Amino acid sequence: MTDQGREWWRDAVIYQIYPRSFQDDNGDGVGDLPGITRRLQHVADLGVDAIWLSPFFTSPQKDMGYDVSDYCDVDPLFGSLEDFDALIAEAHRLGLKVIIDQVLSHTSDKHPWFEESRASRDNDKADWYVWADVNADGSPPNNWPSVFGGPAWEFEPRRGQYYLHNFLIEQPDLNFHNPAVQDAILETCKFWLDRGVDGFRLDTVNYYFHDARLRSNPPAQRDDIPNEIYAMQDHLFSKTQPENIAFLKKLRALTDQYDDRMMVGEVGEDGAKSIQIMGDYTAGSDRLHMAYSFAMLSPNFSVDHMRTCIEGFQKGAPDGHPSWSFSNHDVQRHVSRWADHAVSSDAIARQACAMLMSFEGTIGIYQGEELGQTEAELVYEELTDPPAIRFWPGVKGRDGCRTPMVWEKDAAHAGFSGVQPWLPVKPAQAQNAVDTQGEGSVLEFYKEAIAFRKGSSALRYGSTKFHDAGPTVLAFTRASDDQMLTCLFNMNVEQKTVALGGTAEIVGPHAATLDSQTLILPGNGFVYLQHDGTLF
Repeated sequence: MTDQGREWWRDAVIYQIYPRSFQDDNGDGVGDLPGITRRLQHVADLGVDAIWLSPFFTSPQKDMGYDVSDYCDVDPLFGSLEDFDALIAEAHRLGLKVIIDQVLSHTSDKHPWFEESRASRDNDKADWYVWADVNADGSPPNNWPSVFGGPAWEFEPRRGQYYLHNFLIEQPDLNFHNPAVQDAILETCKFWLDRGVDGFRLDTVNYYFHDARLRSNPPAQRDDIPNEIYAMQDHLFSKTQPENIAFLKKLRALTDQYDDRMMVGEVGEDGAKSIQIMGDYTAGSDRLHMAYSFAMLSPNFSVDHMRTCIEGFQKGAPDGHPSWSFSNHDVQRHVSRWADHAVSSDAIARQACAMLMSFEGTIGIYQGEELGQTEAELVYEELTDPPAIRFWPGVKGRDGCRTPMVWEKDAAHAGFSGVQPWLPVKPAQAQNAVDTQGEGSVLEFYKEAIAFRKGSSALRYGSTKFHDAGPTVLAFTRASDDQMLTCLFNMNVEQKTVALGGTAEIVGPHAATLDSQTLILPGNGFVYLQHDGTLF
């Protein structure tokens, strides 16, 4: 527990590290655990509370580690269990908690469980995965699609059946309707809790259970034609099943056996439905500690969208806890994603940081975000991401946000590696290197904004009330017992003037001017106003 009796994670800032792309220490062009350990001081200097490590487990790397073949070991590509122990020790020495990714909905097809399961219909693991009989015409049992394109079913001739894979063919889905599967998964989580991790980020947390009757999904109600078939269905039966909550309670019961542990779930859903699921999965004190969705990871940069996300969560889960972020390893970096709404890259980077740090709940930032990093433009020959390779150029994939961290502008590969990295470092990204980020830089702004959040009781503990300040100005008040801050963000490139209904003073980092009760916000401007009375 922390001050005021609150758990550490409730107002934490968590920094996501993508191990492949953070620091290569063994000279093979791929980042590794010793490299992360060496660079942890950079993360600690930001003032964040924890790191989230994307998967480093044993894997054939068909989906960059999200296809796990051994839940309880480190892939040699990244190091060893001893390297992980050293990383944990250094992080804790620096005051950083360590959260690790847990990919529980599916395994690699090279996992021993699946290799046994696919061999026949009568072995000990025969029903550990989702198997279904072939229709009379040879077609799959239903219309479920894979997120990565094509049907979510693959035929296995040894069993004469199809198996379910919500993602790659090489990522078969576990059958969570089988209690033995649940027990085995809980044991793998316990392994890492015993090793000292402070919590889990749960990948695709709403995909654990499928409809046991294998009913087909209905079509989605859309006015457009999407560039992927997955978006053409309303996924009523292939994910987000009611049985999921009972398993989340088992996970929570496990983590509650340890002090100060936390779970954050990734909800694989878009729009208002994702906010509802976040609420369902965090309600009460016996489910997830918190959840996040792709709602704020979208191209939508508007007052209505941001307000709808937060107010939707408030209404849907009044006792739940949200986690908000603007970028991660699965989406285009927000500085590029919102470029049409930006005066400049640096201006939108600062505004996005100030906005995130003002949100109620737990905050996530993605490596390189603190440098104002932009999306890398890659050519087809440089791609590694399976959906991009399959559907190029209609789908650009996720490689552009996964290129290596840039440490030294003029060093080979920007200081990430001494050899050609697994993804290239382009000049546009190298120019944002850590060693270029001096006084007045985006990096220094992140440090200032994080420190301001930590020093503000309103931003850490305060409730949120929204105000109407025009269609392009996001405005809300965060109020705690001893502080009231009103936060305003001009989500437009044109200057905006806001008339206030009371007196206030500007505190903390800002891009605004206040003349008596007239607030002037330049394009991408922002401000925190401290006051006692009513401003709106």
